[in-house]
Amino acid sequence: MTPSPYCTIGPFFPNQFSDGFNDLTRNGGKVARGEHILLSGRVLEEGGQPTVNTIIEIWQPDANGIFRHELDPRSAQADPGFFGWGRARTDAQGYYRFRTVLPGAYEWNGEMRCPHLNLMVLAIGLTRRLVTTAFFPEQADHGNDPVLNSVVDPNARKRLLAQRDSSLDESAATGYRFDLILRGPEETPFFLD
Repeated sequence: MTPSPYCTIGPFFPNQFSDGFNDLTRNGGKVARGEHILLSGRVLEEGGQPTVNTIIEIWQPDANGIFRHELDPRSAQADPGFFGWGRARTDAQGYYRFRTVLPGAYEWNGEMRCPHLNLMVLAIGLTRRLVTTAFFPEQADHGNDPVLNSVVDPNARKRLLAQRDSSLDESAATGYRFDLILRGPEETPFFLD
């Protein structure tokens, strides 16, 4: 069955957002502590076709592994300069971009989560949002993360690692590339939320 237009997400996304939604490093006139990074990539359909005007949201802990959210028991200690959530949209070539901080590790259900970013994808033609996680290859302990360990295919696990990209470096911020493939043999692993 082909979903009818009222069953899919979109096409009612704005063409642009207010400045700053994709910069998590500034909050209330303060600047976030920790290592500032740039996260950029493309959102592609099967066959490498870029998606246009796709919404990408990220949420993550600060550099100390603390979420700015009431469900984190340490939220009162969260970095006041770090916002913790951001939104961007893809351009005509399918690119998105965020300025954020390298997140810290934290304990979750008795297990350590290694540094990561959570991403959500909303796109025209999708019937539900897609959620995934980007990990950082430099983290020696990423093999112990329970979410990463839930992906048993080694090739799929590699698709969850953001790649260091020096072409993105700017203003003392380290660059990482994380492409999102929505379908096909190279599809990014997505999780139920």
